[in-house]
Amino acid sequence: MSEVKVNKISPRTACGTTTLGDSGDTFTIPSGVTITNNGTQTGFGRTGTVDWQTGSIKTATFTAANGEGYFANTSSSAFTMNLPAGTAGNIVSVVDYTNTFQTNNLTISPNGSQKIGGVNADIALNTEGQSVTLVYVDDTEGWKNVQDSTSNVVGNNFITATGGTITECGNDKIHTFTGPGTFTVSAVSACAANNVVSHLVVAGGAGGGAGGGGAGGFREVKSPVTPYTASPLDGYPSAPNRVTVSATAYPITVGGGGAGNPGPNCKGNTGSNSVFSTITSNGGGGGAVFGSAPAATGNNGGSGGGGARNAGPQPGGTGNSPPVSPPQGNNGGSGFEGGCFTSGGGGGAGAVGTNATPNDGGPGGAGVATSISGSSVTRAGGGGGSRRDQNSGGSGGPGGGGNGGGQAGGSGTPAVSAGTANTGGGGGGGEAPSLSPNVNGQQGGSGIVIIRYKFQ
Repeated sequence: MSEVKVNKISPRTACGTTTLGDSGDTFTIPSGVTITNNGTQTGFGRTGTVDWQTGSIKTATFTAANGEGYFANTSSSAFTMNLPAGTAGNIVSVVDYTNTFQTNNLTISPNGSQKIGGVNADIALNTEGQSVTLVYVDDTEGWKNVQDSTSNVVGNNFITATGGTITECGNDKIHTFTGPGTFTVSAVSACAANNVVSHLVVAGGAGGGAGGGGAGGFREVKSPVTPYTASPLDGYPSAPNRVTVSATAYPITVGGGGAGNPGPNCKGNTGSNSVFSTITSNGGGGGAVFGSAPAATGNNGGSGGGGARNAGPQPGGTGNSPPVSPPQGNNGGSGFEGGCFTSGGGGGAGAVGTNATPNDGGPGGAGVATSISGSSVTRAGGGGGSRRDQNSGGSGGPGGGGNGGGQAGGSGTPAVSAGTANTGGGGGGGEAPSLSPNVNGQQGGSGIVIIRYKFQ
């Protein structure tokens, strides 16, 4: 074989290009580097990177090849990546394609008696999002891990939040607050629609007087991305009712129920407001008492309190006060002018309080049902009105409203009852001022705040 030894080959003219041989020739560089006429190069060694095999996602056991990187999908089951027979400078990489290595491991197995990190044994990748790069150094150490990452930079598709009692329903998380707290959002979704949260805000129900206490205001929005059956009061169509969260803390106020009247001529107390972000539900209006105006008129509130009697029937309080759309509650029923001194029921979220009849107090207005918590629950029923001098009264409205009552009757048990906690139900009316023992109006039920969003 002929041999030419020179220190430098230069072009004949200063054209900047030197051509070796004719088209189709192949030159082999003594160092082991081969360059062909079509640009293919071998023998240079790798630069420390791999060619990622994006067109072949691995889902079962396979054998790796030198210079290649793989995406391993273990979402269905664990499997093994077998390493090739290594020579110095070989390189292989692998990454957790579905962030499931922590559930289904990827095992890496060396070829024959070769080693990984100086030991002839398998290794398991078991950290979520893990990726490794292995380089074959020599027969003493074998494959060495030169890069190990457990951090994936990914777009956040869903809300991440804390606060309240957290439960899950399908792909949704539900945060329930039965008292004051903070809904803290640490990350929001890259998809704007997922940041509009469903919410239910129910205020505290009012205490009963003679008339039933009005239910606490009921406000709900159902985001389209959270599948459940909302109440008829879903306010999503009106943009001001929606809450689009950002990464911040949202103080939560849960309104307490108003106290019942402590005795004659004292109305039931108004419930307290509940608040989430820009949404405020107003406490129910207290039930009226027998006596001079305005004591005999029910108080205004989320739902109005039931009216009583004062030289004629007196109206219940106004619901949906202050007004919002859809309405957060309804009016209380009116009292009745007659010898039985009957009083109206408190308004509920779904219906007005019933007017008193000549012989009995009016039932409380019905609340409304929603499945925002994962099951259907009816809340914000009005308290029933009382009948003086009798051991009975109007029934509480469905949704936590307390029953109205009357005179204890010595040995009898009064039917009067308080509103149910965390429903915003109004307290039952029960004043019997001229008889002993007296039966006073009862306390309203406390409110609740529920927030629901898609988390996966």
